[in-house]
Amino acid sequence: MAMVTVRYFAAAAEAAGREEEQLELGSDATVGTLRDLLRQRYGAAMERVLRSGSFLVDGVVRRSPGAAIGANVDVLPPFAGG
Repeated sequence: MAMVTVRYFAAAAEAAGREEEQLELGSDATVGTLRDLLRQRYGAAMERVLRSGSFLVDGVVRRSPGAAIGANVDVLPPFAGG
């Protein structure tokens, strides 16, 4: 098992009702594993964020469900800007 710090930003923080939490995940956890856990834990609001958002794993954007999880994961909603 590994402790992972998950930080939530903007709409992801609203969906989770918090800005950060520690989660204990299996040592073989992937982005897909975390995505499924967050959907289950936080429901439809988080599902909407995850549908078009991204994960920043130890400072690197990871979109593939099979990508390994590191010690720190930021859950980022889609951003608008110009």
